[in-house]
Amino acid sequence: MRIRVLAGVFVVAGILSWAGARLWNSLGTLPSVPVAAPIVLALIAVVLAATALSLRARLRAQRERQADAKGVDPLMAARAVVFGQASALVAALVAGMYGGTGVFLLESLDIPARRDQAIYAGFSVLAGIGVIAAALFLERVCKLPEDDDTTGPGTAPTA
Repeated sequence: MRIRVLAGVFVVAGILSWAGARLWNSLGTLPSVPVAAPIVLALIAVVLAATALSLRARLRAQRERQADAKGVDPLMAARAVVFGQASALVAALVAGMYGGTGVFLLESLDIPARRDQAIYAGFSVLAGIGVIAAALFLERVCKLPEDDDTTGPGTAPTA
């Protein structure tokens, strides 16, 4: 997963959310940021980080040929990477949405309800960044080692 793609999703979602919040506010109300949003995002980040740490330990034990090393099923590792990539994309989208709403709410921090919503939006953005970081770490842990042999189809052997 490329960080540029995630940043692009975050920025576009943030701009659209900010514009949508302005439009919605002109109609008299504003959709609220749920209190559970940062909690759910933080839980997903914890699950991704725990999976990455577990896989890293198992791969290290397997690489060091420890007697009690439990192998890593390649299909399970691939599923973990796909889950991490999907989580990162969704987290970038959700964090961008809440970020745009939070930026809009910065204009009216003197209203207690809007201040609370801005705080929830800020925590949601931070938790979304945590999900993205954990997903990138999981992807890095599951990355296959580079092949040292540079000769292959389409490359000439070095003499």
